[in-house]
Amino acid sequence: MSIAHTGAAVTPETGDGGSATEAIVVRRRRGRTSHARRRARTIGLLFAAPGLLIYGGVVLWPLVQSLQYSFYKWDGISASTWVGFQNYLNFFTDPVLRSTLGNVLVLIVFFAVLPIALGLLSAALITSGKRPGMAVYRWIFFLPQVLTSVVIALLFKRMYAPEGPINEALRAIGLGALAKNWLGDFTWALPAVGLIGTWVTFGFCMVLFIAGASSIPPELYEAARMDGAGPVREFFSVTLPGLRGQIAVALTLTITAALRAFDLIWITTRGGPGTSTLTPAVALYKAAFVNPDVGQAAAIGVVMAILCLIIAVVITRVSERE
Repeated sequence: MSIAHTGAAVTPETGDGGSATEAIVVRRRRGRTSHARRRARTIGLLFAAPGLLIYGGVVLWPLVQSLQYSFYKWDGISASTWVGFQNYLNFFTDPVLRSTLGNVLVLIVFFAVLPIALGLLSAALITSGKRPGMAVYRWIFFLPQVLTSVVIALLFKRMYAPEGPINEALRAIGLGALAKNWLGDFTWALPAVGLIGTWVTFGFCMVLFIAGASSIPPELYEAARMDGAGPVREFFSVTLPGLRGQIAVALTLTITAALRAFDLIWITTRGGPGTSTLTPAVALYKAAFVNPDVGQAAAIGVVMAILCLIIAVVITRVSERE
């Protein structure tokens, strides 16, 4: 055997044969990677399964049942009757139920618009420089976040009473003619309850905006001052755009809080006098437990859930736009 023939016999394959070998190796590596990913995904699902089962049993299944009940007229005891979309039509055509939407619009002003405006103003004042007493100021207005709504409602119910501190203060300064039963007045009951919501949500908005303002780069403020911007222009040019994400969060939470307002209303006025403070949540409770109509209560709950979802999606989409 010649030397040339021997060298040819031991020389490794190149060209197309080498490319095929590399392709096989790559496919094997990809197979092992995909197998590892599937295994990790399976392990993750196994860990999440208990939580998903609890969430499905506590949230999703009752939601499906509520949707089912909303198409029936049922008092919770006797046989149910199929009524289709009649319960939903009642919500938008019945004068009493329709009035709850108007009341919610008023509450949105007190629960969302006023607290956000006051929160932005407070955040601008607090972050613009050190002032004495600001720590106490923040503590006082954040206090509702650590108190239960029942305690807050009982506190303000006592303050709004005919012989409560508010009326006594009015009489002490010679304005006794303005004293009234605030929660029993058809005109003032809803604004009185709304002011409770303003005090409750204002502290949350203020702290949220202060945290957001502290994360705005100081260079932006320095650039605005170099351009001759005053405090007002600085607020609208730097602070307000920098708080867009926080404002979206505050709007979502406060508006949905107004839509779901129940405990403050129920403890202070129970939806009265008449229907002047009736909200969808209170109407739902009455339909479910006071004058049992489970189907109508379920329809109100479904409508409220859809409204909350729409509001959250719209605010998120708008806030994400450049």
